[in-house]
Amino acid sequence: MTTSAIDHDKLSGIIGRLGEAAIDPAAWPAIMDDLCRATGTTGAVLLQADIRTPDVPSTVSMNEALQRYFAQGWHLADPRARGVPRAMSGEVITDEDCVTPDQMRIDPMYNEVLRPFGLQWFAGIGFWAGSASWVLTLQRTSREGAFDARDTRILAQLAPRLTETATLSTSIGRVALAGMTDALDRVRKPALIIDRLGQVLSRNAAADAGFDDEIKLRNRQLVVHDKQAMARIDRLIDAIRFSSESTARPHEPVMIRRTAKPPVVLRVLPIDGAARNVFLGARAMLTLSNLIPRLPPEPGLIAQAFELTRAEARLVSLLVTGLSLDAAAGRLGIARETARNHLKSAFSKTGTHRQAELISLIAHLT
Repeated sequence: MTTSAIDHDKLSGIIGRLGEAAIDPAAWPAIMDDLCRATGTTGAVLLQADIRTPDVPSTVSMNEALQRYFAQGWHLADPRARGVPRAMSGEVITDEDCVTPDQMRIDPMYNEVLRPFGLQWFAGIGFWAGSASWVLTLQRTSREGAFDARDTRILAQLAPRLTETATLSTSIGRVALAGMTDALDRVRKPALIIDRLGQVLSRNAAADAGFDDEIKLRNRQLVVHDKQAMARIDRLIDAIRFSSESTARPHEPVMIRRTAKPPVVLRVLPIDGAARNVFLGARAMLTLSNLIPRLPPEPGLIAQAFELTRAEARLVSLLVTGLSLDAAAGRLGIARETARNHLKSAFSKTGTHRQAELISLIAHLT
């Protein structure tokens, strides 16, 4: 009687380490490498069952095969996908659950994607990340042999632990993402988190406060009225959608012009650490400068910076918000001539000569 190629002790140790990946998503490839060694397999890949994208954890041994798998569209025509419903019901599926031996011999994916890289057999362990279904796939070569019933019984113990890990990882990721956007909210910086499909996962209150008919969310997508800017944003989203490394390199800011308001500058920041969660799929943070009016500096700060009187500083603070001199005078309850005198004094003390120049100087204090 032959024995299983799976090392029980090593597998148990790896199961105990899955929590590392919940805290640090970057730990997945190393854990999957060790899993391959424990299960007598050549490669491993984590795939979302219903939305398949190339930016998923895998072992290095699968890089070339995965590149061909996605580049040639085999992720949309994989015959093994027939077994996913069984995997999500608790079974560990193998090739024999999805295709017949005759089909395997002639199937284009087996012949064009798997066999050129020495791959032949697979096992799939289904698990849940919230409502999303995922499958951990293990790949064997023809020499390593097919997975038998003993192998699948042993591998079945991975499913509940993978679900626990995915659930914990998702919770940690959401907290990390909220921390990022909330920190920017405190300084009134609008920010959005987008996922691998370009959809908005979360945004802060500053972003919500600034959305209007020209910059808004529609069906969880950022939409802008400026057609040129929208085209650039679409290209950016495509780069994020189709490349796992897209946010690691710098992107040029996108200028979004508005009809009756100042332009907005969109910048892309990468997602790192626990926030770059495998199961949430967060890929980039977008910040929107000038989406909402900046709060003027406190009059006390203006007075201290430029040695203005408090009356002069209060007037200048109102002018920075966009009020006219007459409106600012009315707000302060002073005569227009008094306001003009305060403004002239502020010009002298700041070395400026025009109201726009003074406002620009003061605005840099925020």
